[in-house]
Amino acid sequence: MSSYQGVIVSDPWLQSKFTQVELRTLKSKFISVRTQHGRVTRDDLPPVFAGMKAFSEMFSEDEIKTFLGESNSDMGEEIDFEAFLRLYLDLQGRAVEKSGGLRSSFLKATTTTFHHAINESEKASYVAHINNYLAEDKFLKDFLPIDPATDALFDLAKDGVLLCKLINVAVPGTIDERAINTKKVLNPWERNENHTLCLNSAKAIGCTVVNIGTQDLVEARPHLVLGLISQIIKIQLLADLNLKKTPQLVELVDDSQEVEELLSLAPEKVLLKWMNFHLKKAGYQKQVTNFSTDLKDGEAYAHLLNALAPEHSTHSTLDAKDPTERANKVLEMAEKLDCKRYLTPKDIVEGSPNLNLAFVAQIFHHRNGLTDSKTTTFAEMMTDDAETSREERCFRFWMNSLGATTYVNNVFEDVRNGYVMLEIVDKIFPGTVNWKQANKPPIKMPFKQVENCNQVIQIGRNLNFSLVNVAGNDIVAGNKKLIIAFLWQLMRFSILQLLKNLRTHSQGKEITDADILNWANNKVKKAGRTSQMESFKDKSLSSGIFFLELLSAVEPRVVNWGLVTKGETDEDKKLNATYIISVARKLGCSIFLLPEDVIEVNQKMMLTLTASIMYWSLQQQEAASDNGEISDEIFVEGRENETGLSGETSDVAVDSES
Repeated sequence: MSSYQGVIVSDPWLQSKFTQVELRTLKSKFISVRTQHGRVTRDDLPPVFAGMKAFSEMFSEDEIKTFLGESNSDMGEEIDFEAFLRLYLDLQGRAVEKSGGLRSSFLKATTTTFHHAINESEKASYVAHINNYLAEDKFLKDFLPIDPATDALFDLAKDGVLLCKLINVAVPGTIDERAINTKKVLNPWERNENHTLCLNSAKAIGCTVVNIGTQDLVEARPHLVLGLISQIIKIQLLADLNLKKTPQLVELVDDSQEVEELLSLAPEKVLLKWMNFHLKKAGYQKQVTNFSTDLKDGEAYAHLLNALAPEHSTHSTLDAKDPTERANKVLEMAEKLDCKRYLTPKDIVEGSPNLNLAFVAQIFHHRNGLTDSKTTTFAEMMTDDAETSREERCFRFWMNSLGATTYVNNVFEDVRNGYVMLEIVDKIFPGTVNWKQANKPPIKMPFKQVENCNQVIQIGRNLNFSLVNVAGNDIVAGNKKLIIAFLWQLMRFSILQLLKNLRTHSQGKEITDADILNWANNKVKKAGRTSQMESFKDKSLSSGIFFLELLSAVEPRVVNWGLVTKGETDEDKKLNATYIISVARKLGCSIFLLPEDVIEVNQKMMLTLTASIMYWSLQQQEAASDNGEISDEIFVEGRENETGLSGETSDVAVDSES
């Protein structure tokens, strides 16, 4: 494996304007244009920039063409990547100016353009959390406790081990720790592998990391490291704020319709609902709508703790006239419930939203004050089978990884208004959504939701998805079977498009499932291994041996065969499956499956896993080709006819009626 450098720009000022993720995204667009036209000129760029959602909302393609032509340069003159970046920044500046100085959600992604102040109080809280939860870790205990007054947190984060371990604290079992490089001194390859494993695993538990690249973590950019740590800790603290983990939450609602609404709420909204439920019972008249200004005076906290812990109840907290004094009494009372003091009275008085949310979540974990009286009443609403639940989880995290404005908390509920589906489609196929005909939430009129969903279905038909007897109403109605079928086809199509767009491999021709199957089998065979798979539902895949041999074939040093079992018993299969997922993520594959998907041979997940490994491998070939290196791998290996793609049909095609 060659030493990782990321996308390097010769001009340091220009490099500083982008994160590595942004540079890779923009370079991908640049290379795509160059592949299509043989070179890149200003004439080629208007449709490229117009296809970016934020720019399309600001400018027409003709306006962009006018801007690009304002310089004295010939529109037909070839430009390099750095000139492309400068034109992008110029257009971005015009967009900011046109919006009155307000940066859109897309534009504010260029986080490196501005100075980022670090919230020392939040940093201290996160350090306390890390010191508490990782104190006994065999590797990290030599580096803990971290002193929050220093930059030790960022220094420790540079090798990636800390962040990987923190992810496993948040969602146990996400990373097979055997895949983490834990030497005292790591070389650049090993450090990059840890950060790659960290970012792909963070996406797989629901973190949004579209603005963060491995190089950003190697450099330990403070605002990005703290932002990622904040998301990981938040996921840990809010993990139980749902009906599956805490069925007693049904006590917050009165009927089945409200249960459906509860299912669709973000965890932090459920936390607010829980808090208001107890405050109302305690006679508190105000409604808490946020974790900032509504909690500054400490009154809500005082009423909540008196209601939840009557044995520690005291009027002295409410009698305190000074907000800081009241906040201090609130924290003293919370400590009696064993809530760790991760925030200060000053944080409460100043209305720190992240730290207040963490504090309320801690109170919930230690004393939620709910009963089991209504848990059986709505039990029939939680009847998803294990496979459906896993697939919902997979699609939810995949959708969130794309960086859409709307965060998906529950696929089956959140897609029903159609808007998030339009956002996801636009992320994958820019320019296909007619935003003038889209209805933005909140959408009160059902027919407006149907309009959005009808556009989603029409786009699917234009992409030749199998949508027999499917209409927008089916999505609005929350038909789980059809929603899963549509999302699977969308995910599969996006993967095949990624493979197709690799210019040195597909030559722009369509990729089929059979091509992926043949590529994987030939890759393993060429490496001198004997495993083969007959299809993506081949039961022999459950042992995990084929995928480990495939991973070893594309990067020999990535698999430690001393850790691999024969995959004969259920326990051995679980060990191999867990290791496969972490090794693939460590390599650079963005995947969202679980070990159970490998063990049970879920054919959809087997295809996405194989395709992701294939995409990574072929990307390395493309990078080698760009650098003038010779690669012995060609895309058409495994095909009987090198002049065209296989015409075999997919063995995992999903029909909406199946």
